[in-house]
Amino acid sequence: MTAKGLSRRDTQSRELMDEPDCDPDKLERTYRQFTTINRLVSGWRRIYCQRLRPQLSGNRPTSLLDVGFGGGDIPRALARWAARDGLSLQITAIDPDGRAIRHVRQLPDAGIRFEQASSADLVARGDRFDVVISNHLLHHLDAPALGSLLDDSVALSRHLVVHNDLARGRAGYRLYAAATLPLARGSFVHYDGLLSIRRSYRRHELRAQVPPQWSVEAMFPQRLLLTHERLVR
Repeated sequence: MTAKGLSRRDTQSRELMDEPDCDPDKLERTYRQFTTINRLVSGWRRIYCQRLRPQLSGNRPTSLLDVGFGGGDIPRALARWAARDGLSLQITAIDPDGRAIRHVRQLPDAGIRFEQASSADLVARGDRFDVVISNHLLHHLDAPALGSLLDDSVALSRHLVVHNDLARGRAGYRLYAAATLPLARGSFVHYDGLLSIRRSYRRHELRAQVPPQWSVEAMFPQRLLLTHERLVR
């Protein structure tokens, strides 16, 4: 598919890495490549500095939940940045896919609690966190699942929720297609990444899908931030 076919969300196609019988070697390479991809396009350093760091303290631990951690690179980066700033951040990262758990258990320990679970599992056992985040999760969900995630996020969060996702657009699609073409045979980064863009929202589309208490903001380059914040009294 070319960039011209982006006028509507692709809600039918399924990413190859989500298939239970996908090539395990390609999946492992995909998990590893997420570190580079996210460093270049996801904007989490900016989100950390502008949104998360003001929530943190060197004297009092702040708890953070990452929903759907995938390759585990985002919570590991957040832990590294907080430690470098002398701030206390306790991170729990969950993913329902056991393959993601097996991947992160091969990595050096970063002081993060990785768990095979869903957000609903944590709501059911009464867990709470100061901050709840996700990366590239929203576009995977149909409308009922999106609503459930938002309900769970509010139930789990004491202060702030930040769901960071792609924004569908032709320029980003063309650039990503060209940049990741050399990786097309060895992993799922090229095919699944392009499909992720086709599945992702534009700002007005996401705004129409979420309750009014949620904020939808555009962020460069071609990102959407879906946020919910409780006023601390």
